[in-house]
Amino acid sequence: MVAAVIDGGNLTDAFERLLARHPGWPDATRGAIRDLAWTTLREYGRGDAVLAHLVHSPPPVDIRALLLVALQRLWQKPEQAHTVVDQAVEAAVALMPGLKGMVNGVLRTALRQQGQWQTWIEADPAARHACPPWWLARVQATHPQDWQAVLEAGRQRPPMALRVNPRRSTVADVQAELEAAGASARVLENGALLLAQPRAVARLPGYAEGRVSVQDAGAQWAAQLLQAEAGMRVLDACAAPGGKTAHVLERADVDLLALELDPLRAGRIGRNLARLGLAATVKVADCRRLDSWWDGRPFERILADVPCSASGVVRRHPDIKWLRRDTDIAGFAAQQAEILDALWRTLAPGGTMLYVTCSVFDQENAGQIARFCARHTDAERLPIDGRTELQLLPNAEHDGFYFARLRKAP
Repeated sequence: MVAAVIDGGNLTDAFERLLARHPGWPDATRGAIRDLAWTTLREYGRGDAVLAHLVHSPPPVDIRALLLVALQRLWQKPEQAHTVVDQAVEAAVALMPGLKGMVNGVLRTALRQQGQWQTWIEADPAARHACPPWWLARVQATHPQDWQAVLEAGRQRPPMALRVNPRRSTVADVQAELEAAGASARVLENGALLLAQPRAVARLPGYAEGRVSVQDAGAQWAAQLLQAEAGMRVLDACAAPGGKTAHVLERADVDLLALELDPLRAGRIGRNLARLGLAATVKVADCRRLDSWWDGRPFERILADVPCSASGVVRRHPDIKWLRRDTDIAGFAAQQAEILDALWRTLAPGGTMLYVTCSVFDQENAGQIARFCARHTDAERLPIDGRTELQLLPNAEHDGFYFARLRKAP
């Protein structure tokens, strides 16, 4: 999986292909492999800085990935050094037998020089913060007071939060069920339940019965800020996998249309709604092409959770930092502007559009909304708790999200 990302591939796709080849693996094995790959990529910049001092020329991609994983394991479990090196050498025999000696030598040299690792990392700011130089510069520019906390959050394991389906249970009842099952959780300001420790979905009481869903606590602000009311016509324009769609429907009986460009991802919306006992109209369409899906009837609420850099959720998708390029951000911003302009035409006078990203970059967030309002004089920014917008930075409770509420003049 790490090799796939080095080669420019998607981490989640690589993991799913691996699982398809090994359907008999137990959950514990799947979880351990996933954790090691994800952690290695969260720390990729650091591991690569160490590796650069240990090899004279770049090794083949598979061997480089193996060494990075082994270095991460040595960092995490120094007491298992002998086992880690032996297992890495065995893996090298399976991958490239002729390089087993090189792998053995590099890792044994790494152990002898382990006291130098931190010095090598600290010498390079990008390595220290485990991100490409352009990413570091952009976060520093956007969040001059909080950039270190944002980057540090991107290196941590993400929290796990649950959303309670009020049609089938209550927060208090689910919290009691969790406690009885040995899973401690606390209630956050927006009603999300934050687990003290992540837990396999299959072991969550009430999940199969549709009483709870797994959803980041930051994401759970969207349905509340949208303020959809019973009887309203609502559009979720970029809906997959359906978490925010479901949350809107859990809160109010609305006539909801969910759009998704990818047919496979659109299928997940229907499955999620079925588990929760909810219903919506789901269409596969590009929300920018109104003639392919819009019947001309305006919406009173629009949720525009647009494609973005996903810079606020990199701890969940650590390949993002290494696959993105600085120039990609302008491309996302242009796509977002097209979506906003198209959807604005479908919003009823007096209606509200909620703009959402999981980004921490200004070009996709505050800058995007400022440009939109300059183009559309009939757009009024509605306050969120007395502010013109809500930027959540990733922390121990939630991922990074941006929200802006726009009202169309009557």
